Amino acid sequence: FQASVLLEARRAGLSSVEVSPDLGISVVDVSLSSEGVSLPSYALLGWESIEEIAASENNCFLVEEGELLKVQVFSELTNRLYGLMPTERAPTMLISGIPMHRIKGVDPYRDTLNKMEALGSVVGRVLDTATGLGYTAIEAAREADRVVTVELDPAALEVARYNPWSRDLFDNPRIEQLLGDSYDVVQELEDRAFDRVIHDPPAFALAGDLYSSEFYTELFRVLQRGGRLFHHIGNPESKSGSRVTRGVIRRLQEVGFSRVVRHPKAFGVVAFR
Repeated sequence: FQASVLLEARRAGLSSVEVSPDLGISVVDVSLSSEGVSLPSYALLGWESIEEIAASENNCFLVEEGELLKVQVFSELTNRLYGLMPTERAPTMLISGIPMHRIKGVDPYRDTLNKMEALGSVVGRVLDTATGLGYTAIEAAREADRVVTVELDPAALEVARYNPWSRDLFDNPRIEQLLGDSYDVVQELEDRAFDRVIHDPPAFALAGDLYSSEFYTELFRVLQRGGRLFHHIGNPESKSGSRVTRGVIRRLQEVGFSRVVRHPKAFGVVAFR
């Protein structure tokens, strides 16, 4: 997206143009020449490199001393390739080529806000069971007293460190990061330690244990009375999403949640303790 702005300015014969050096968060004025673009705090970035960025629609790049580094990390834990995929707003994470946020008809940050709105008020202590790029933890920390977020794979956090939209994940003192499998980590947490839980697991086919009655029992245990759980599931209008949603609702009710409400806009449900 940013490289396209530069190439259009070049075609128009402009000597300068406003562009974002941090994936849409801020805008700066840069100078254009026949050799390339002079970015703030960086060496000259040549037009060949800018064309390479523009041609790679599924990748974000780090510009370091005038050279390009594709934001990708291979995970020795899962044998999967993690990357950062650009959108018109906040990027999403790619895991083996699969985006971890909704990107059709909604951008990843709007997707996160839909989850927050479904949950309603965000108060007290919040548990986020899947860190990823940290968007959920960051948004929850705007209102919560403390957010505890759990990530399975260090490679995901390494990609997040490259992402300007993820800065608060590492800078906000109200966010505590835990590393490990949520299925195991949650078992070590204290009873009724949280007022809200945000559960945004990978697809059922990749992490079935995070959709199990045993795991839901643990989430129920760590919630305060009167607490709420948002559970992201997937498109409720798809055949598989509809089937998984029915099973999730049934199991949440079986472990003790008093009420489970569907939130199709957020692709999930909210369960009340």
